[in-house]
Amino acid sequence: MSTTATMGEMANSAVEFYPKRGGGGAEANHAGDFGVTLEELRSLMELRGAEALQKIQDSYGDVEDLCQRLKSSTSDGLSDNPTDLEKRRQTFGQNFIPPKKPKTFLQLVWEALQDVTLIILEIAAIISLGLSFYQPPGHESEGCGNGSGGAEDEGEAEAGWIEGAAILLSVICVVLVTAFNDWSKEKQFRGLQSRIELEQRFAVVRNGNVIQIPVAEMVVGDMAQVKYGDLLPADGVLIQGNDLQIDESSLTGESDHVRKSADKDPMLLSGTHVMEGSGRMLVTAVGVNSQSGIIFTLLGAGEGEEEKKEKKEDSSYSLTTMAKPSGITNGKQPEAAVESNQNKAKKQDGAVAMEMQPLKSAEGGEVEEREKKKSNVPKKEKSVLQGKLTKLAVQIGKAGLVMSAITVIILVLYFVIETFVVEGRIWLTECTPIYVQYFVKFFIIGVTVLVVAVPEGLPLAVTISLAYSVKKMMKDNNLVRHLDACETMGNATAICSDKTGTLTTNRMTVVQAYLNDQHFREIPDPSQINPITLEMIVNAISINCAYTSKIMPPDVEGGLPKQVGNKTECGLLGFLLNLKRDYVPVREQIPEEKLYKVYTFNSVRKSMSTVVQMPDGSFRLYSKGASEILLKKCSSILGANGETRSFKPRDRDEMVKKVIEPMACEGLRTICIGYRDLPCDPEPEWDNEAEIVTDLTCIAVVGIEDPVRPEVPEAIRKCQRAGITVRMVTGDNINTARAIAAKCGIIQPGDDFLCLEGKDFNRRIRNEKGEIEQERIDKIWPKLRVLARSSPTDKHTLVKGIIDSTVLEQRQVVAVTGDGTNDGPALKKADVGFAMGIAGTDVAKEASDIILTDDNFSSIVKAVMWGRNVYDSISKFLQFQLTVNVVAVIVAFTGACITQDSPLKAVQMLWVNLIMDTFASLALATEPPTEALLLRKPYGRNNPLISLTMMKNILGHGVYQLVIIFTLLFAGEKIFNIDNGRYAPLHSPPSEHYTIIFNTFVLMQLFNEINARKIHGERNVFDGIFGNPIFCSIVLGTFGVQIVIVQFGGKPFSCAPLNVEQWLWCLFVGVGELLWGQVIATVPTSHLKCLKEAGHGPGLDEMTEDELAEDEDEIDHAERELRRGQILWFRGLNRIQTQMEVVSTFKRSGSFQGAVRRRSSVLSQLHDVTNISTPTHVVLSTANASAAPGSEFPAFPTCVRHDTHTLRNTHKT
Repeated sequence: MSTTATMGEMANSAVEFYPKRGGGGAEANHAGDFGVTLEELRSLMELRGAEALQKIQDSYGDVEDLCQRLKSSTSDGLSDNPTDLEKRRQTFGQNFIPPKKPKTFLQLVWEALQDVTLIILEIAAIISLGLSFYQPPGHESEGCGNGSGGAEDEGEAEAGWIEGAAILLSVICVVLVTAFNDWSKEKQFRGLQSRIELEQRFAVVRNGNVIQIPVAEMVVGDMAQVKYGDLLPADGVLIQGNDLQIDESSLTGESDHVRKSADKDPMLLSGTHVMEGSGRMLVTAVGVNSQSGIIFTLLGAGEGEEEKKEKKEDSSYSLTTMAKPSGITNGKQPEAAVESNQNKAKKQDGAVAMEMQPLKSAEGGEVEEREKKKSNVPKKEKSVLQGKLTKLAVQIGKAGLVMSAITVIILVLYFVIETFVVEGRIWLTECTPIYVQYFVKFFIIGVTVLVVAVPEGLPLAVTISLAYSVKKMMKDNNLVRHLDACETMGNATAICSDKTGTLTTNRMTVVQAYLNDQHFREIPDPSQINPITLEMIVNAISINCAYTSKIMPPDVEGGLPKQVGNKTECGLLGFLLNLKRDYVPVREQIPEEKLYKVYTFNSVRKSMSTVVQMPDGSFRLYSKGASEILLKKCSSILGANGETRSFKPRDRDEMVKKVIEPMACEGLRTICIGYRDLPCDPEPEWDNEAEIVTDLTCIAVVGIEDPVRPEVPEAIRKCQRAGITVRMVTGDNINTARAIAAKCGIIQPGDDFLCLEGKDFNRRIRNEKGEIEQERIDKIWPKLRVLARSSPTDKHTLVKGIIDSTVLEQRQVVAVTGDGTNDGPALKKADVGFAMGIAGTDVAKEASDIILTDDNFSSIVKAVMWGRNVYDSISKFLQFQLTVNVVAVIVAFTGACITQDSPLKAVQMLWVNLIMDTFASLALATEPPTEALLLRKPYGRNNPLISLTMMKNILGHGVYQLVIIFTLLFAGEKIFNIDNGRYAPLHSPPSEHYTIIFNTFVLMQLFNEINARKIHGERNVFDGIFGNPIFCSIVLGTFGVQIVIVQFGGKPFSCAPLNVEQWLWCLFVGVGELLWGQVIATVPTSHLKCLKEAGHGPGLDEMTEDELAEDEDEIDHAERELRRGQILWFRGLNRIQTQMEVVSTFKRSGSFQGAVRRRSSVLSQLHDVTNISTPTHVVLSTANASAAPGSEFPAFPTCVRHDTHTLRNTHKT
């Protein structure tokens, strides 16, 4: 049986997957073409270190033989033959992990039906339907009061069932629309997911050429090039490596980096990160057969069984190809996660589809319950906006509930008193159905008030707005990985940006050089350079640049040559080409295998060195790196005639003054190139790097220019206008950094700003003991604009310092850009992390929220615009929705109390609800952003959703609409000279009077929808209206449907057709909304002292323990110590829980033999990583559960205090 079939079934049930494998006799024949079976490779990949080497030797001889058995070549890789690749996929599986099945449309319909208010309506409608078919004997019914009396002819009595049916129909409409929205949202998400997956590519060798292919296309037998910053997409065996170090914490929980080498520990596992070095690996397991795939399947299997028990699925586990178990991995550096900021609504990647749950308003009970059961899926905390909205929706819902209850009570009492007391009738049995019909009608009116009051459109508007923005942001080169990042970006107050590639073009060119004691201001002619020196430069650059960096011919005629690989190295290689020399022959003479030892570049060394063995057996080391670092290691220099002369500290200071500083002040990066000869006997101690990379001879210092992107200065000006401070954090020399910052406009002459180097920054923020103090950071960050020569830790410290700062009354919202592996912690810590799509490493992308697909700073400004736009869209929708709510509820309530019948019938209310909620949220949530959004300051995190201006608009329009409707209700028959529609008996035909009220009401909402497009008190509400086709089509469409309903709706909609004059009056009143809007805009908000804002963020009392622990302003140190102790104590408890869970997962999926072997490693990993990966909410729930009600801390016995101290100390160690 072919593997693809099994793969398909695998998607359905991970549990049955393994046993089939075991008995696969066909499997073996399949693998007969290859000299090794899937089973063998899987068991091989479970071994580590020496065991693995032993196994390879015993079974295959060596790695080369394994390679031949897989019909691959270590130098040329696989051939690009499609049939061969397909066969490999058949035999060894594909490199992707099947995601869980999305919910079907019917499931979504079923979920939409769970809405409490809709259920009440359905029940009421069914009762009403049933009763309408009951006909009491005609002659006695006169005795039943004013109920059935009078005008009712045969046709009308039969039409009694229509209202019930119409309510059911409109419920079905609402449900279908909701389900469709959810479905399209889910679809967009899956699209986004697959888009993120396609983004990840990997370098493999095919036919001897290195090509980038999407990760999903990798097959067993591929020769993959791994380098610093990669996230390994498959398991493999290392063939050749330079100084390769891997962070395997995602699988083992050990945070120390593991050294890999072909002769000691060649096993590379998927889902692990390359932290240093480079190498080539033979891919041996992909997809569900790779190590992280196996964990995934286990998690999936565990979930499958849970689901069988609950029969409730939740699409919150959409797996990414990157194959990284959501709850288990995800820890780059422990410290980064320990402080993972609670306010930051980040979630693990596994829970990608989590936001897809539209947050249910007042009736979200059952969703919450289901979430609690599935605690193995990390539950993300709500974003700021969603928090505010949920709170608002609940408040409004409660108010609506109270209003509807009062309405029903008043109606029932009035009816009972009127019928049985005033008229003195007695309750006759045959009249019961008629009375019940009345009560049902009252009940329906009550429910209708509730339906209109509960703004279930709010969550919908958020999701539509976010989903729409995310889709559009793709076009603006922002690939959003976490939905809420989009909204957070609108509140950003600070951006910490890298320099290289973000603010600059990342096209490096050498423009100045210092060699042979001469400073050349432009590239010298080869004849001006001493031949010995020239030879040295050619070798030093060709050999000591990664062989993956090369310069390719341009794609288009006359274009610039293409730079592939590390841009700085490409700049150096370009320098050789400008010197009319070529690096290719040198590399052919000394291929990568012959390099004796490579010290790869990393952020600590800030240099790279390569050792080659000379023909006479001695060694030569070539080194290149940041000039101030490398010159300190130089003891001699090549002079004017290519001879070596000594180079003393005094000479060095002079060189810094005369050469390096002038270059740096022109914004150039200075790079020093040097070499050293080492004897072969005794062979140097290669691991002792400090002894080897020293005593160098300086060959040359070159100045590399990286021009500022032309669009950046304008983008930075926009940010500054919008109240966002841009800071530059770079690893470059301070003079270079300052020069570039001035070119970009980050610093302006005459401003009060700071430019610091990393060392200096660290010195200023630490106390005598070397601990970082927030007070010290607070003195620096407000003025800091440039941080140069900074390490990744400095970046993280700065971001954390700004976020935790309480100097300003608003908490700062920080966005950070990063591309290197080491930027992970800072990206995770920031409120919004931007990773570079082109230059970024996989590790950085993994830690980020938004990927900039064009690496351009100006795309960040677009993200800010979209973020603010989301916020504004929600506010527009709120302003519209609340006006409708207030008016509809008051009209239904008073109308019912005074006339015993709501002027707006249930079906009409449902139609209004549909316009208000679903269509309006679509229309207002899809407004495109305008540049004007960037002219105001950020809103701030605890800014209320409904500003004073909006409150003024809501109340103003509400008053207008109420006045009109009550005038029509109580004097409409006189104005229009028509029959009075009040006090109509049950089942009476629809009146023109009430139809005019309904029609006017809807038209006023339509025109108010246009008013709602502006929320900051602007005058021109039509500004840019044609730029939004969705808005126009929804308004016109609603208007069209309204005409149809009124003219042809008849009994179901309780409408009587109107004539042209009546229509014109309704329209006139509607247009009056626009004029009234202008009147409201004239009233200055500042004079209305009585207004209050609404929809603030969560108050202090609702903040979780963890958030309080971070809001350090109102807690003194002793209390904070105690608080921290408690949190750690809970973490301890929580760890034990997590371990229990994992053990039970493994017990359930015992069918898989390897589980036993892995259990220990996973448990040890959980032990070490819980503080990184445990979804924080679990910790909190434990914390909150044991807290005494109303107290801020749980009451703790003193003994626990000691425990927590020890616990904390172990944490530190």
